[in-house]
Amino acid sequence: MRRRTGRLRAAAAAALFALGATLLAPPPAAAAAAPNGADDYCQGQCADILPPGATGNATLMQILGNKLFGTHPEHSTDQLGPYGALASGYQSLTDDTLTQFFNDASFGVPDDQVGKVTTPRDDVTITRDKKTGVPHIKGTTRYGTEFGAGYAAGQDRLWLMDLFRHIGRGELTSFAGGAPANQGLEQQFFPTAPYTEKDLQEQVDAIRDSNGARGKQAMEDAQAYVDGINAYREQSKNGRYFPGEYVLTGHIDAITNAGEIKPFTLTDLIALASVVGGLFGNGGGGEVPSALALLSAQQKYGLEEGTKVWESFRERNDPEAAKTLHNGQSFPYAVKPDKAKGTALPDRGSVTPEPLVFDRTGAAALKKGEKTPQDPVEAPKKYKKLEGLFKDGVLPKGSFDPTQHRGMSNALLVSGKHTASGNPVAVFGPQTGYFAPQLLMLQEIQGPGISARGASFAGVGMYIQLGRGQDYAWSATSAGQDITDTYAIDLCNADGSPPTKDSTSYRYHGACVPMEKLERTTSWKPTIADPTAAGSYRMQVFRTKWGTVTHRATLKGKPVAYTALRTTYRHEADSIIGFQMLNDPSYVHDAATFKKAAQHIGYAFNWFYADSRDIAYYNSGLNPVRNPDVDPALPVKAEQAYAWKGYDPATNTTDYTPPAQHPQSVDQDYYISWNNKQAEDYDSAGFGNGPVHRANLLDDRVRALTEDGGVTRASLTQAMAEAAVTDLRGEDVLPEMLRVLNSKPVTDPALKKAVQQLEAWRKDGAQRHETAAGSHTYAHSDAVRLMDAWWPLMIDATFEPGLGGDLYNALTANLATDESPSAGHGPTGAHAGSAFQYGWWSYADKDLRSVLGDKVKGPLAQQYCGKGDLTACRDTLLDTLRQANAKTAEQVYPGDGSCKAGDQWCADAIIHRAVGGLTHDTISWQNRPTYQQVVEFPGHR
Repeated sequence: MRRRTGRLRAAAAAALFALGATLLAPPPAAAAAAPNGADDYCQGQCADILPPGATGNATLMQILGNKLFGTHPEHSTDQLGPYGALASGYQSLTDDTLTQFFNDASFGVPDDQVGKVTTPRDDVTITRDKKTGVPHIKGTTRYGTEFGAGYAAGQDRLWLMDLFRHIGRGELTSFAGGAPANQGLEQQFFPTAPYTEKDLQEQVDAIRDSNGARGKQAMEDAQAYVDGINAYREQSKNGRYFPGEYVLTGHIDAITNAGEIKPFTLTDLIALASVVGGLFGNGGGGEVPSALALLSAQQKYGLEEGTKVWESFRERNDPEAAKTLHNGQSFPYAVKPDKAKGTALPDRGSVTPEPLVFDRTGAAALKKGEKTPQDPVEAPKKYKKLEGLFKDGVLPKGSFDPTQHRGMSNALLVSGKHTASGNPVAVFGPQTGYFAPQLLMLQEIQGPGISARGASFAGVGMYIQLGRGQDYAWSATSAGQDITDTYAIDLCNADGSPPTKDSTSYRYHGACVPMEKLERTTSWKPTIADPTAAGSYRMQVFRTKWGTVTHRATLKGKPVAYTALRTTYRHEADSIIGFQMLNDPSYVHDAATFKKAAQHIGYAFNWFYADSRDIAYYNSGLNPVRNPDVDPALPVKAEQAYAWKGYDPATNTTDYTPPAQHPQSVDQDYYISWNNKQAEDYDSAGFGNGPVHRANLLDDRVRALTEDGGVTRASLTQAMAEAAVTDLRGEDVLPEMLRVLNSKPVTDPALKKAVQQLEAWRKDGAQRHETAAGSHTYAHSDAVRLMDAWWPLMIDATFEPGLGGDLYNALTANLATDESPSAGHGPTGAHAGSAFQYGWWSYADKDLRSVLGDKVKGPLAQQYCGKGDLTACRDTLLDTLRQANAKTAEQVYPGDGSCKAGDQWCADAIIHRAVGGLTHDTISWQNRPTYQQVVEFPGHR
């Protein structure tokens, strides 16, 4: 939003030492090194990083060593130190010192850097470099190459892949235990992608049979990948170097080796893909809570004015929003019609969520407030330290919630016209949270028709999903455009009796047809890792030809069910074709062919590309063709007139908007993306795309760099890294807050001091960083504490009195008021890195500027702070600042299982959430991609 005039400068940085310790590791299977023979046009100017480390498996003894002595398997933690050090080291960064914070992402492994080498078949070799242990897979046949990719995935992520295939199938508690967090995660995921085994197999068959030669090749590659996983699964089990979590969760006996790691199948890959796509590639689906907010606004203000108020908070096409395409390009999609038809608003007070869980027994059948019963399993004496390892769940509470809007990943690209070398520069990557092991896996794959290095989600890594090819690189950010709609279906009873909200049949083309019931029964017993007492329950989801049922309500007194219809449902892994193309050097050779490849990716992502000549952008997604009179932001009547054009419920296919209508560009002066608005008229699927967005932290900096010219890899990385430690509220809203306070002299000594502290922090960059590397104390710590305490108080006091409690609560149900690094709420939870995506910063900014008399494009329909009176608004801010100033650090940062109360640095800090038995060091907060590339190609084929 605001221009930065200072230029980011580069200088020398101090060297770092990688972390790592070894207790016991599986033995290498061969000793011969793989050749480096791939074409590489990056010439040492490609770098990447993925903490904590390449190794994600740990034997039982390695897990025990981690708990007793803090040791780690080789290469399980050696990328964490360099990654974490950038937060304090970026200011003196140069191109020459980038590799102190990133890996060399060149193809191949130099002879003097060859570490362990495995040859699982005669036609493939897996070479791991000494520094990071990243697998470099080189095959002489296509099957062998993909077999090697699967084998390497087994070596690095076997437990994680097993865990996530069970999450995708709604079977987490049966696999890993009944801890409440496991129950919650299972219950969040199953309704978003409920499938029968037949459904999963049909998706495999459709990819193979409906995509020509590439579809057949994709499924052959996937089968080879699965074969490789299963080969390692069997060998590690027989050799007793399998992940130790299988013992702790009761799947294998540590003494006799009895038990099983179940074979992987192609349908497992579909289940895994549904988890990944649901978390990071979905968009829309929030029409019911959006409708409830609209009804509340109309109740308070009347139909006309209430609709205006709701629209102003919805900000679907805000003229002040930061856009990736910033030259005025317009790509109309999901736009608000002049006069909407078919909108299906529920009767007030009639909406109820669809029940999911039934037939609870044992530890699942608790009354509200009852503590979960435990029945600990005693471990052998030497393993006592491992008892209760997963008592809080295999994924800590709040790690994932597919029902919440989740904005991840960022990208910064500058055209060669503005760089020092004349070649484009890119710094980009996915922001997927912090887990141990990481959800992503770093690898290089070289074989017939494949030549790439980068990151793939474990379990679906037959191709690189984000990375680099021979002379190009690509990455993505979550786009979130609306590919999920909500329909209101009329309920009925087959026997002709009057329907109720609980009816399980519905009207379709005039007939009363039954809903399809999809069920999953899950049960568990206590284990060494999870002492939760035995229990079970049944999950139930109703599926209709209009999607899966999410809510029940009445509409003008008639009972209806609301359904969610997602274009990518039943097409969870179809995007494999696009990834296959991106990995194929014979297909992608310029910006145009990159865009064609991205068109084959059905999930909602923003794709970015860089080579030695061009930068490019393309927004992917199966965008349905809607009736232009339908308002996609609200529920719609389930009638043929309002259905997607060409919709076929049997295959969940429809007509999609053509590629030319998707936001795209080649060689704009620069691109930035941080899950912000893509282009003018490309309407947002949810609330929160206004004038203050975390994308502004990138846009302001990259614009200034581009205008100055001479951009380098180091300076663009500095722009990203500075944004990563900046408080969005402090940079873009605090100036208006201070202007209101200083509209008259602040005379109260305590408040005057608080204002001075906030002003000093703002002038110094409004950053949340240590006084020095490793100090664990923030610079301007009092100001940071004040902002953290003041913001929620100020938002409540500014907006709730004017909106009223009902409307305020309805709006906050769509968009939380805050997402600071120390906040444990929201889609990312605490210690997750990602912050400042969802909050009321734009609303506060627009309202305060309006009260101050500034020009505001697209203002809120009403004035809220002091009801528009500057003096009254100032009183509100002073009163809330006084309350914030009285709060102690212990009250602002109450502490948790990882941090003591009052520890500000720790409250913000990134903690890798243990998905297995290993834990890792805490690092300073950074709001940046988990896997990140820094690239500048000097040459081209």
